[in-house]
Amino acid sequence: MKDISRRAALAAAAAAPAAAAMAQLAPMPALAQQAAAPGGQAPGFYRIKVGDLVVTRILDGQFQRPLQGFVRNAPQQEVEAALRDAYMPTAALTIPITFMAVQGGGRTVLVDTGTGGKSGPTAAHGARNLAAAGIDPAQVDAVVISHFHGDHIGGLTTADGKAVFPRAEVFVPQAEYGFWMDEGALSRAPEAMQGNFRLVRATMAAYGDRVRRHGAEADVAGLRAMAAAGHTPGHTTYTVASGNQQLVILSDTTNHPALFVRNPGWHAVFDMDAAQAEQSRRRLLDRVAADRAMVVGYHFPFPGIGHIRQRERGYEFEPAQWSSEL
Repeated sequence: MKDISRRAALAAAAAAPAAAAMAQLAPMPALAQQAAAPGGQAPGFYRIKVGDLVVTRILDGQFQRPLQGFVRNAPQQEVEAALRDAYMPTAALTIPITFMAVQGGGRTVLVDTGTGGKSGPTAAHGARNLAAAGIDPAQVDAVVISHFHGDHIGGLTTADGKAVFPRAEVFVPQAEYGFWMDEGALSRAPEAMQGNFRLVRATMAAYGDRVRRHGAEADVAGLRAMAAAGHTPGHTTYTVASGNQQLVILSDTTNHPALFVRNPGWHAVFDMDAAQAEQSRRRLLDRVAADRAMVVGYHFPFPGIGHIRQRERGYEFEPAQWSSEL
């Protein structure tokens, strides 16, 4: 009996390391549940410093557009080739939406606001990501608007038309306000634009006397405005500057960079005055490329931060290196 017990003990001792190793490999029920595939992405926000200012890029999501007719002055096969060259699908174009906050000196300023969930479920994450970034709408001091398309002003109001930012001033370009609030422009607008006219008027009414109109070249809530008309009549870009650093907010000067940075002469279906939009695009891309200025693009792949460089034909967007440090 002693020999049998001794052999059994030795066998058990020899098997113990293997059993322990197998136990480590075998998932515990709770861990297996935790490792199940997640239902969505992590919160979409990313921060950089511009001098003493903190810029937070906030992802609202994306929407898809049919590729057919999206570029009004280029053959379909050339547009598809440009997407293939960028390793993108050609069946439809996915367009990201990213707005931003600028914080410093005890103030929080938003630049544009996303769709507010008014353009479908794939572009309805702005409020959640704003909260994840620790930005309370009640603490926003100012909202600066580049132009009045719904994916830029939709986040100013709730689904029932209430102001999202209870104490913020809203700064808008005078030329943009003048167009969308003009009764004559409304009467002449095609049916496809009528909904945006209604959205603009309801949004402006929600903020009442907190709406501030500014000129084409003005200092606006700590930013420098520069007119870039064409996409809309009052479309405006802005520059964030602190110390010897600057960040140029391209707004919608170019839609997706795979198409319109590489091909600045292409005209997007959203451009209200395509020739003027092209002039603005070329002028601005020339400037930021020559200045080696950091830029952000509203419809660039998240977080949409980088530089523009000239190439033999057109330009190239070079994304900035992602950093875990601020």
